[in-house]
Amino acid sequence: MAQEQRLELKLSQKLILTPQLQQSIKLLQLPLLELTQDINQELMNNPLLEEGLERDTENKPESTGTSEEERFKEPTNEIEAPLEKIFGFTSDNYFEERESDGRDFGYFNDGAEEMTSPFERNRSKTDLYEHLLWQLRLSNISAEIGHTSEIIINNLNNDGYLQSSLEEIATSADVGIDEAEEALKHVQDLDPSGVGARNLQECLLLQLEPLNLKGTLVEQIITEGFSELEGKKYKQLAAKLKTSVEDLLNSIKIIEGLEPRPARNFSSDEPVHIIPDVYVEESEGQFIITLNDEGIPKLRLSNYYRKLLSNKKSLGPEEKQFLEEKLRSAIWLLRSLDQRNKTIYKVTESILKFQEDFFRKGREHLRPLNLRDVAEDLGMHESTISRVTSNKYIQCPQGLLNFRFFFSNSVPTARGNMSSSTVKDLIRQIVSEEDSKNPLNDQKIVDILKSKGISVARRTAAKYREELRILSHMKRKKWF
Repeated sequence: MAQEQRLELKLSQKLILTPQLQQSIKLLQLPLLELTQDINQELMNNPLLEEGLERDTENKPESTGTSEEERFKEPTNEIEAPLEKIFGFTSDNYFEERESDGRDFGYFNDGAEEMTSPFERNRSKTDLYEHLLWQLRLSNISAEIGHTSEIIINNLNNDGYLQSSLEEIATSADVGIDEAEEALKHVQDLDPSGVGARNLQECLLLQLEPLNLKGTLVEQIITEGFSELEGKKYKQLAAKLKTSVEDLLNSIKIIEGLEPRPARNFSSDEPVHIIPDVYVEESEGQFIITLNDEGIPKLRLSNYYRKLLSNKKSLGPEEKQFLEEKLRSAIWLLRSLDQRNKTIYKVTESILKFQEDFFRKGREHLRPLNLRDVAEDLGMHESTISRVTSNKYIQCPQGLLNFRFFFSNSVPTARGNMSSSTVKDLIRQIVSEEDSKNPLNDQKIVDILKSKGISVARRTAAKYREELRILSHMKRKKWF
């Protein structure tokens, strides 16, 4: 078959996201902390942006719809002019002049380490690695075993469990499997008790020797009946070990006092504090929405570079092109931030309209709501609402809540449709009030809900229970 060249015209539709649009979408879905980091990074990369003073919002006239360039146009008075123009010298010359006589004003650190308060040093937590390494250096062992032990310590997770196999440890330390086992035994003898275990069963067994529980019923339960212990099948376990249920329960009390996470007290993780993106407060019967801008830099266009850009004769072609690109980027960022704030405000306003009963009366009045309802109310795309409500929090009279909390499925009841979140709250309340020695199974929970006029299937109740991280009735049962 002969080959030939020919021209063809094809018509197709494509969605192309420009870099500016990608940035706008990214800013929309960023939570407050990440947004602050992103803006600070842009401040470092774009010379046309600078951090301004707090804007005076009082007695400020409303916007008249001027263009973005006019809105961010800087004043031309001498107060805003560079220091070199006003005083005739640079700040660098000033500090060099004062530095020559040996005086240190403390403006610069010169790379020196900051002094740490003794109170700060005492308050800091000891790291698990440092704690184990300190004990290792005090041990009377060979250099080979010490090196292998240090490799084992480096392979412990935050709970104190060994993540790698002995074969991998032996290969990494270039020793035999016997030396690796000896090193592991040495690490497992260190404090805290149970560290270096490879699973929960081994972790519990390692804690028995310091408590003089080796050879007791406690060790027998962990060694021979661990699966029955996990499933709380105590009668089967008593028959298997040929002991009374009373003696078995006494031993299980001791096991419950052991530590499943030996490195718990050495965790260096700091508590994560959630910062709300939006505040909703009630005042004189009306709800007021306030966007949280605390910590976010107040951006403005640099007056110095704008003047430099306006003086075309002082710039070369490449310099002019660079500054023009940075100016466009800066203006687009300011527009994107403004659009982000407006969108979050509108979405919050729409949620407040749909869930007004919740904000006024409490959680039991939360109504079913989905993203499509808010999208249709605002005339936006559903994906935009999804981005706005992702990883963001709202502080309201009912507490600090995730935006997604307000979106839930509908559950039919005798009183009409009810939010699935409200049903989950009822399940949590029912379980909290049950008899711990005779817990309710899923069918009994369904029957109680039905008596309240809420009809759900047993598998639905089981799914909600699992989402609430509530164990099954057999695992919730208290034997003593």
